[in-house]
Amino acid sequence: MCETCGCGDPEIVPIEVQERILSDNDAQAGHNRSHFKGLGVLAINLMGSPGAGKTAVLEATSKAAAGRLKLGAVSGDLATERDADRLNAAGIVSSTITTGSACHLDARLVHHALHHFPSSDRDIFFIENVGNLVCPAIYDLGQAANVVTLSVTEGEDKPLKYPVMFQKADLVLLTKVDLIPHLDFDVAAVEDALARVMPGANMLKVSAKTGDGIDAWLQWLEDRRPAVVERSPEAHAHHDHEHQHEHH
Repeated sequence: MCETCGCGDPEIVPIEVQERILSDNDAQAGHNRSHFKGLGVLAINLMGSPGAGKTAVLEATSKAAAGRLKLGAVSGDLATERDADRLNAAGIVSSTITTGSACHLDARLVHHALHHFPSSDRDIFFIENVGNLVCPAIYDLGQAANVVTLSVTEGEDKPLKYPVMFQKADLVLLTKVDLIPHLDFDVAAVEDALARVMPGANMLKVSAKTGDGIDAWLQWLEDRRPAVVERSPEAHAHHDHEHQHEHH
């Protein structure tokens, strides 16, 4: 549980304080969104449980997109830089956001990471959120879309047990589908659960190990890429000035 926001618990953080935190976060998220838009970058908030396969999916995405797309990512984790190390090794320019005790990323953390990121020349930027099916859904980071990874090893009922996460998802990636023959897992039950909680339920079945479904996932991303906007030197200078002003 986060020490600052209380993760929605009014006994820890009063409602009015939580509302102010979310309001401040939304303002920063708007700034992040303008940053991504100005660079013509598609920003994706990738969420899911610990072990759902977020990093593995990104590794498979990089392999399939080699030579076609320039990918970047920040990985949120309570400790270690292991995920970012894996992504860099896979060809995705990446850095880590170490959250300590915070169980989600917020727009301020992403903003700070953007201004220290080693490259702005990316086509798609993944924000790999902290492994959690509750809190990350609440915080806007400035992303264009929310994607939730759901592993077949987690069971079919997760959309019903954690509805807010799936209500806010634009896409669900059902991961590790290569394991289905070895599990008592009902794909139709997941589809039914998503239909109950997710407006316009949309799911792709993928396997990072075999590559199944990764091309369809890449196409989904391609379809959402914004038109490239050529930023003028004045636009860059204005953004840098805003950043300096915030620090002061």
